[in-house]
Amino acid sequence: MSVQAWTYLLVGLSFALYIGIAIWSRVGSTKEFYVAGGGVHPVANGMATAADWMSAASFISMAGIISFAGYDGSVYLMGWTGGYVLLALLLAPYLRKFGKFTVPDFVGDRYYSDTARLVAVICAIFVSFTYVAGQMRGVGIVFSRFLEVDITTGVIIGMAIVFFYAVLGGMKGITYTQVAQYCVLIFAFMVPAIFISILLTGNAIPQLGFGSKLADGSGVYLLDKLDGLSTQLGFAPYTEGSKSTIDVFAITLALMVGTAGLPHVIVRFFTVPKVRDARRSAGWAILFIALLYTTAPAVASFARVNMIQTINGADMQGTEHATAPSWVRNWEKTGLITWDDKNNDGKMFYAKDDRNEMTIDRDIMVLANPEIARLPAWVIALVAAGGLAAALSTAAGLLLVISSAVSHDLLKKMVMPGITEKQELLYARIAAGCAVVVAGLLGIYPPGFVAEVVAFAFGLAAATFFPAIVLGIFDKRTNMQGAVAGMIVGLVFTVCYIVYFKGVFMAPMAENVPANWLFGISPEGIGVIGMLLNFVIAFGVSRMTPPPPQHVQDMVDDIRVPRGAGEATAAH
Repeated sequence: MSVQAWTYLLVGLSFALYIGIAIWSRVGSTKEFYVAGGGVHPVANGMATAADWMSAASFISMAGIISFAGYDGSVYLMGWTGGYVLLALLLAPYLRKFGKFTVPDFVGDRYYSDTARLVAVICAIFVSFTYVAGQMRGVGIVFSRFLEVDITTGVIIGMAIVFFYAVLGGMKGITYTQVAQYCVLIFAFMVPAIFISILLTGNAIPQLGFGSKLADGSGVYLLDKLDGLSTQLGFAPYTEGSKSTIDVFAITLALMVGTAGLPHVIVRFFTVPKVRDARRSAGWAILFIALLYTTAPAVASFARVNMIQTINGADMQGTEHATAPSWVRNWEKTGLITWDDKNNDGKMFYAKDDRNEMTIDRDIMVLANPEIARLPAWVIALVAAGGLAAALSTAAGLLLVISSAVSHDLLKKMVMPGITEKQELLYARIAAGCAVVVAGLLGIYPPGFVAEVVAFAFGLAAATFFPAIVLGIFDKRTNMQGAVAGMIVGLVFTVCYIVYFKGVFMAPMAENVPANWLFGISPEGIGVIGMLLNFVIAFGVSRMTPPPPQHVQDMVDDIRVPRGAGEATAAH
């Protein structure tokens, strides 16, 4: 069977599974729609959380960044993984004990204000739409290559699938769909990694193959080989970083606290029965995530070595006698690889300096990796199914956050408090449908490559939600005025900085060079400054204004005090 036939088969079977789960788990109440009824087992929730977390950025783009950036790409590994430790220890059990449906729900009740709730709704929608743009773009890339349709058509197909199981099943449908999607994506990521590790190093464990000698008998270590290739082609050594220490620290910290502040991740801990289960879910999620994250550096290195060795010097003249690998021609059709024969010798050459003739989108590296290594067609198709599973699982979680923010926090809590549960559920589904359409447009007209856009979403979450939640749990003196002022300042500062330097939503207004960065911090890490501003403003304003009502301070004390040695429920 051809790659396309295998892709249709595997993707079709996985989509049928997702739709079947959605039909089986269709919901009839708002509690099931928002938090899956609060009865998800910690292991299943950990698996669903891992799928929700390991988006197209993790599956498709992270290894691509590491493959091109080398050591500098390690910030994504450290930041995204470390964030779950923060989440498990600092936030998850307390938020579960609070027992609400959404993050804006927590902010609105904790800060006893519809204004605070509205600001949180705006932040949730802003962060979620920024994040979901990368997911829908990832869907389009997979479809454009493996099903040979254009990216726009691919995004529309992905929208239809997500619409079906997110609108019909809500959080209940999404949760059990994400369990299936995790199984698909981790299998799809590990199988080619194991194959290629054996081919390159003779070691079946990719994490060990990453530090092993090549299997060609040369006695050269893989990373030494990669350093040599990089320097010969004008790049910095692969194992050495070029970022400043402060920028590495800022990006890593922004990703960590951004993880702990992402609303679609936090809401997963509202779906378990007990407070203790929230922490257990986070532990299982870390384990499931580690399988992919410890493999990603190996995949990046394998892909980089194979890519350089198969491209440079390949003959691109004619069709019958060309020696260029088929994977280059296949990806050229998508426009994600282009070739400009500068010296008219008919041969491709990839380098950093003026000799370079290739433009390669880093988002293709994981998807193209099996083709570059000439693995069987079914493995190539399996990776396509895994990429779709990763993108769709996270997109669904984000769309539910947007839906619940509109229907529950905005309409039910503020605009139309008298609506019935049935009406609220209808509005939630309508909001989810509208969010799918907007997400699709962002996928068709994306504001950047996948992992870069996602990194911005983390910066925004770090600058808005994380301080409000931490202070809301651990500082009962923080009041409505402080929280609102802090979130607004954090959001406005971070958005303005990113837009100014990256032109995410408009043309760049300044050169994106370190000399112009505040304290030498790149846009990817600026969420740390936004977070610090939020903390300072919230803390300072709260001390200059009246304290929260006594019942709110008592509620904060109650959240922090264990009830029944971990057996507490959400009941108050």
